[in-house]
Amino acid sequence: MELFNTLLSWFMKKRISQIELFKEHPIEVQNEVLANLLGKSRNTEWGRKYSFENIKSYHDFKSVVPIVRYEDIADIIEKVMKGEDNILWPSEIKWFSKSSGTTNAKSKFIPVSNEALEDCHFKAGKDLLSMYLNNYPESKLFTGKGLVIGGSSQVNHLNSRSSYGDISAVIMKNLPLWAQYVRVPSLDIALMENWEEKIEKMAHAVKDENITSITGVPTWTIVLLQKILELTGKKKIIEVWPNLELFAHGAVAFGPYRHLFDELIGTKINYIDSYNASEGFFAIQDRSDHEDMLLMLDYGIFYEFLPTEYLDKDHSKVVTLEDVELDKNYALIITTNAGLWRYMIGDTIKFTTKSPFRIKITGRTKHFINAFGEEMVIENAETAIAEACKQSGARIENFTAAPIYLEVGRRGGHEWVIEFITKPDSIETFTEVLDNKLKEINSDYEAKRQKDIALIKPRVHIAPEKTFYNWMKKRGKLGGQHKVPRLSNSREFIDEILKIIST
Repeated sequence: MELFNTLLSWFMKKRISQIELFKEHPIEVQNEVLANLLGKSRNTEWGRKYSFENIKSYHDFKSVVPIVRYEDIADIIEKVMKGEDNILWPSEIKWFSKSSGTTNAKSKFIPVSNEALEDCHFKAGKDLLSMYLNNYPESKLFTGKGLVIGGSSQVNHLNSRSSYGDISAVIMKNLPLWAQYVRVPSLDIALMENWEEKIEKMAHAVKDENITSITGVPTWTIVLLQKILELTGKKKIIEVWPNLELFAHGAVAFGPYRHLFDELIGTKINYIDSYNASEGFFAIQDRSDHEDMLLMLDYGIFYEFLPTEYLDKDHSKVVTLEDVELDKNYALIITTNAGLWRYMIGDTIKFTTKSPFRIKITGRTKHFINAFGEEMVIENAETAIAEACKQSGARIENFTAAPIYLEVGRRGGHEWVIEFITKPDSIETFTEVLDNKLKEINSDYEAKRQKDIALIKPRVHIAPEKTFYNWMKKRGKLGGQHKVPRLSNSREFIDEILKIIST
């Protein structure tokens, strides 16, 4: 163990110096990433189609290679899934990350190459630890085990030489030995497909371990922690795991859940946010006193950014790091070392600093409410929900919102369904705080709400316990990569949920 810690310390110090290097030379590092990706893939089917050998600059790349969404390349990815080689990427693809997306029932299968595993996902895991230990040099993280809450995987039915699953499962199945050594529970439990059974077995398996860190999606982590308290009879998690010091989270915004974690754990621990997705690992929270995340520039991913006002209008407005602006919403476009070329991932971000480049996730390109010109993104909703919880003493389990469309004799507005763990003393007060906070942070919403001319006060429904769980289960979407859609510009989801509530 002493040798392990010595080697780990050496690596992490070396990696911190490399991170500082790309902070100082971000444009050069990104240009080198693009050149390497093009050079390695010039003889692939995609590379030949777009004459990669003739691309000498970003301008050439932007002019020749189209921006695509998953639907544009689904048939090509199917060829890769069937075992055809050298289509999008030169090395064999043995893994695919399955993601349903939250606005599309059709599953997406994202190629995961060996290069993406090694140079992106694994590297990011080590970087997260490096940054954490750099910020907390007195940490005792490696005196215990890391609890990892992941998904499941299965053999690809189109080609038995490859498999697919949640990105967390893909990563866990391929982790190096040293990482498996410090992780719990065992893979046979961690990769179970039935989440109800998995939570039960996981709780039994880890409740007596010396857990110093947890990695997972906040919603499923809460379910597990509650099960562990139920099994042990303890009131707080710190009584079960007295050395717990870190929760590394991602996938959903943490703000609405932080108060609940503090209460469940029973003492102050450290939290680190990260931006990891089926398509890659993009950013890590590098400062303990700020919630934004450092964009990681040397993971074999080249980044482009399209201002959201041009999403369905003019893709020529896309920019690179060199030309981004602060506090402006961009759709994220990536080119990766798994063969995604100018791929619009579906997330929106904004830059909080440019030296170095740090970001916040603001929502999804399809997850917003703009029925009346209010341009409400997920970041607005989560900020307002967190403030309403703070002022009312409420704690939430999940929520979603959608427009109430104008009809004859009925004004428009927003309708919310919220499942509380602790209900507010007054739902009227909660709604008022929610409404006022939205006005404060979104000038378009504020303008539409003025004197109830375009938008009336939000309508909030309190959902019974396990409403969202049962809805996701009914849709076959229980699991780490499946998330409740926070906002939708249609009423499809909210009407389904309201139907459940009313029956």
